[in-house]
Amino acid sequence: MTRRPVPALLALLLPLAAPAPAAPQAAPVATDARPPVVVPTVVARFPHDRDAFTEGLIWHGAALYESVGLEGRSDVRRVELATGKAVTRAVIPPAQFGEGLAAWKDQLVSLTWHDGIAHRWAAATLRPLGTARYSGEGWGLTSDRTALIRSDGSANLTFHDPVTLAVKRTLKVTYMGQPVDQLNELEWVDGTILANVWHQPMIVRIDPASGRITQVIDLRAIVAEVGARDPEAVANGIAWDAAKRRLFVTGKRWPTLFEIRLAR
Repeated sequence: MTRRPVPALLALLLPLAAPAPAAPQAAPVATDARPPVVVPTVVARFPHDRDAFTEGLIWHGAALYESVGLEGRSDVRRVELATGKAVTRAVIPPAQFGEGLAAWKDQLVSLTWHDGIAHRWAAATLRPLGTARYSGEGWGLTSDRTALIRSDGSANLTFHDPVTLAVKRTLKVTYMGQPVDQLNELEWVDGTILANVWHQPMIVRIDPASGRITQVIDLRAIVAEVGARDPEAVANGIAWDAAKRRLFVTGKRWPTLFEIRLAR
């Protein structure tokens, strides 16, 4: 791995003193205002494959899907929530590093880190349906039902046509007026974008119109509970079950997937 973390970002986005829980749907804030920080409540814990180098996590239909990275070990899998075991698995070519994952209609789309190749899979069976090309790195991926939204490690999110992957627009993500890079796994939740920040124990909520970070979700207690010693076993994985209003988070090589609730 050659990505470099930005340690100063932790002090910028998360104050040392843990704040009281705040409302999850923060109103848009002025550019120079500090967004609220939310400490989530853990509702439930589920097993997670501690060998899975999690790059993408989604809830689609009635199932949990995960994209796992590393060359020679990358795959897309449907996971049984209660056990953490892969029920169905689709293997990504061994030379490619699997990355973000999103659903589009009855398909899943997964990215690769350096290759600029997006794989399409039948959601029901994970049967391969072909590939498409994009420019730049692939990190996280989500969908707002009109576009596929990709992170690439920079402060920019790219909105792609879900069929052709043509670029529709880009969005710069900012915190109090300053760009925030290292955006990783993405999830679309109630009209906003949630994003892991690589090597940081937090999730940021992004306004998809302005790019402003409107809320910071503090995962420090969850990261401490996991107690991972591997420096690459970072928080990465957000899945939203819209039907049951459940939010799941996990990390690379974590033994646990957490269902969390944000204070109302």
